[in-house]
Amino acid sequence: MNVANLKLIAFDADDTLWVNEPNYINVEKRIHAILAAHTDAETISRHFYHAQIRNLRIFGYGAKGYMLSMIETAIELTGGEVTGHEIQQIIDTGKELIHYPIELLPGVRETLETLHGHYELMVLTKGDLFDQESKIARSGLGPFFSHVEIVSEKNEPTYQRLLSRYAIRPEEFLMIGNSLKSDVLPVIHIGGQAVHIPYEITWGHEQVSDEQLLGKNFLNLSAMTELLSYFGHISTTAIQKPDSHHADLRNAG
Repeated sequence: MNVANLKLIAFDADDTLWVNEPNYINVEKRIHAILAAHTDAETISRHFYHAQIRNLRIFGYGAKGYMLSMIETAIELTGGEVTGHEIQQIIDTGKELIHYPIELLPGVRETLETLHGHYELMVLTKGDLFDQESKIARSGLGPFFSHVEIVSEKNEPTYQRLLSRYAIRPEEFLMIGNSLKSDVLPVIHIGGQAVHIPYEITWGHEQVSDEQLLGKNFLNLSAMTELLSYFGHISTTAIQKPDSHHADLRNAG
């Protein structure tokens, strides 16, 4: 990783800055219990996954799309016999996803505190605008970031659009995240830099094959706590922070 010419460092949010996927798994298990009288957990999980993927282009990522896909799954698997009471239970359980306490991952606050003031920092995440804004606010990390971008998808066109908006060349951009599919490969493909910090759980939709990684140059770390070793110069060198002509909060979805 070449940090000499970096002007913008972007961080993914869910399962990079804070815990997220375990909350979804916990809620899904509880919904399995709600629907246990109708079918088994494996059948629910299989149909639910396909419903989520099918609905991404309609509902997008996040808690709201998750709940709607689960309700649709319940209706399909019960032949429409799921009760109003059960649907209400699904909704009430799903709402908890929006109110889970934010649990920062190890090293996150220390890393942001160190990089803040030396580089422009950005949160770049997929998901529902309201939900992700709420998480950022509740995390207490907001003051470290100059920019927040909440997008509908993280792919090459999205990254190219954002770099153009911020007048940043690809080699001046670093993306840090837990998803090879969303945070690493598209950035590498447009000539940017990427750091992969895997989380213990990865949603199936975000997994990639080994073949897709062949010949791809990116930094792979086991935890955020390892990142600052690549930025040792900032303790002794004051780095000029580039001027920003952009709003602090945008929705590029």
